[in-house]
Amino acid sequence: MPRAEPAAAWRFAGAVSPGGRAPELKLPELAFAGKSNVGKSSLINCLTGASGLARTSRTPGRTQQINFFVGPEPMVFADLPGYGFARVPLAVRRSWKPLVEGYLRERASLRALVIIVDARRGLGAEDSALIEFSAACGRPAVIVANKIDKLRQGERVRALRALAASGHEVIAFSAVTGEGRRELWARLAELARLR
Repeated sequence: MPRAEPAAAWRFAGAVSPGGRAPELKLPELAFAGKSNVGKSSLINCLTGASGLARTSRTPGRTQQINFFVGPEPMVFADLPGYGFARVPLAVRRSWKPLVEGYLRERASLRALVIIVDARRGLGAEDSALIEFSAACGRPAVIVANKIDKLRQGERVRALRALAASGHEVIAFSAVTGEGRRELWARLAELARLR
């Protein structure tokens, strides 16, 4: 299992905006996707141990391109633009769809998609559509139930059971407590070695 590395070990390795070209990093990639307010950047920062790597904001929709991060392990994290509620112009949001779909369909180095959902809310229609699209592209999906620390034990059991009913692997995670960090790392390392 990859070990938790110091923040300096992870670095920003480039980005691609609609109409642009993604950097060729020649490493297996794992993409992170989720609604604009689901805590995707906090999860990436917790996972890497690099608190300022992915920019966090109280304003949904801060990530407006695909950002690539390279770490000490032989893998790349791709931070996709959030979907759903985002405080950006509609035209900008519409430009993300072909960017993300093209990346999922065509990126040879992409190994899997990590769908981050708020454990309190479960899978929404946009999450399910992205999972289906990812499967159609031959990309496995892992569902991460983020913010699990905000649920009481009974709520937590019900939430995880409902997510597991989707038929996909589910990992409970908290960027606050670090719960699920080791499990997610282990799964990502396994996915990075699939080919």
